[in-house]
Amino acid sequence: MLACWHAGRVEETFPVRQWRVPASLPAAKLAGAVLLMSIGLLFADGDPVRLALAALVAAALAGWAVRDFVAPVRLAVDAAGLTVVHGFARRRHLPWATVEAISVDRRPRLGLTTETLEIDAGATLHLLGRYDLGDSPGDVARVLHTARTAAGA
Repeated sequence: MLACWHAGRVEETFPVRQWRVPASLPAAKLAGAVLLMSIGLLFADGDPVRLALAALVAAALAGWAVRDFVAPVRLAVDAAGLTVVHGFARRRHLPWATVEAISVDRRPRLGLTTETLEIDAGATLHLLGRYDLGDSPGDVARVLHTARTAAGA
């Protein structure tokens, strides 16, 4: 819990909430990289191009999994604002004053509806999906709106 202090007294307490990549996701990516490399070795038939292509795609998938291990928390909220992952594994704090809009973009794709949480911070736009948050972007947006209102922003 984070306390908000005003004039020497505690005004309100804000829970610090975090949303992270589900633990099974990086493990599945690593397993996919191993499987892809195994298939590449099995079907390369001495062709270095096939083997190199399988190794390249497996390395990219493994790098994506490493990002999930290095920076599993993609979004955090507290009384001061939001902290989002930026770049490969850096974090950026966005005070509530810089957050212009929080919305959910819903789009039909292949017969399914996908949701993306959009955090507009003026010069930057942060997009987070279900697999980044481990939760529904609509539910996360409701929590963020509540926290923003409670913070008085």
